[in-house]
Amino acid sequence: MRKIGMTCLAGVFLLSMSTECAARQWSLKDCIDYAIANNIQLQKAKLQQYSALEDVKQSQSALLPSLSLSTSQNVSYNPWPEKGSAMIAGNKVQSKVDKVYYNGSYSLMGNWTVWNGNKNQNTVKLNKLAAEQAKLDSAVTANSVLEQIAQLYVQILYSNEAINVSKESLKTSQTNEERGKTMVNVGKMSKADLAQLTAQRAQDEYSIVEAESNLRNYKRQLKQLLQITNDEEFDIAIPSTTDEMALATVPALNDVYTASVEQRPEIKNAMLGIESSDLSVKIAKAGKLPTIGLSAGLSTNTSSMSNNAWGSQLKNNFTVGGGVTVSIPLFDNRQTKTAVNKAMIQKQNYMLDLQDKQTTLYSTVENYWLQAVTNQNKFRAARISTESAQASYELLSEQFKQGLKNIVELMTGKNNLLQAQQNELQSKYLAILNLNMLEFYKTGEIK
Repeated sequence: MRKIGMTCLAGVFLLSMSTECAARQWSLKDCIDYAIANNIQLQKAKLQQYSALEDVKQSQSALLPSLSLSTSQNVSYNPWPEKGSAMIAGNKVQSKVDKVYYNGSYSLMGNWTVWNGNKNQNTVKLNKLAAEQAKLDSAVTANSVLEQIAQLYVQILYSNEAINVSKESLKTSQTNEERGKTMVNVGKMSKADLAQLTAQRAQDEYSIVEAESNLRNYKRQLKQLLQITNDEEFDIAIPSTTDEMALATVPALNDVYTASVEQRPEIKNAMLGIESSDLSVKIAKAGKLPTIGLSAGLSTNTSSMSNNAWGSQLKNNFTVGGGVTVSIPLFDNRQTKTAVNKAMIQKQNYMLDLQDKQTTLYSTVENYWLQAVTNQNKFRAARISTESAQASYELLSEQFKQGLKNIVELMTGKNNLLQAQQNELQSKYLAILNLNMLEFYKTGEIK
């Protein structure tokens, strides 16, 4: 009995858990947070940023001396040694010559580039700029993903409401069809007119199926951005949208553009590109300057041909050395001049890239601004059109009942009403979307 009770309890728990999972609805914030954590494009961009940071650490380490420890152990075989000859073993001349002998050497060497025209220091600065650019690249990718999420989210909202409008239209078509059947039975309508009402009802059903298919496709695209690959039901939370949201004040175009230039990562990235090209020029010019380096080392060796003990050989053969190296470039087959010229050309390219990004940004902001203004005007007109079409259809429906209007006039009125309702919804959500995009480009936040 206890076992049965536990089984029932587990079943109830699993059922409640599955219901909770199925009932989850994704808000826009949920989608954005999940995408930031899971979107593959964003993860790849972050990996590029981490790679750039490794380059910074490596170039900083290049400012320090290098140190290496090495040893070599060699065995040689000389089957026919010359009598009375001598042999060099390590840095000693050995009068004893064996057929088989063993040499060992040990060294600790250090090298330090003291100065090379500030090339190393400028390389560190250049890599830091590259790391910052990689970070901005990640931000550019994130903005692109967030923008796509917002557009799909609003498209889903619109499609969902459009389906509801189509379902209401279907109910009206079904009512008209039933009314038509009654009128045919009493001889007030021909079967041909009834067939038209049936065809309209079927067309509304087809439109709903098509709209639901489009809605599922938008959800599929959103799931792809979120990197969701399971077959669980995916649905979004439906926020309350008001006419006031669609009719909010459109910010001034120049205000949005000026703010976006200051905060958009693609503009900052292009500016850093110009700064990095200046460092590239300095690094290239360093090829004309001398390089000064220091080196020092400790070494010793042993040989089996020595009669001394291994420890004594290490001590007796121990040497310490050091030196200074100065390298002055005289003629490098135009390599330095070419590098300098190419760095200057790259700087000009970055400057053009900045201008291009500023132009693209202005065009994008202007497009959102024009769309916001246009769809607000459309929405105002569409609301009036919907009210007019609704009143007209109600009047036509009543006159149709009394036999004052024919089936064609009734269907035309219904189609006009449906079209007006769809236009109102479309312009409303497009106005909301474009207003939010203007706010996104102005502040960097999506609400």
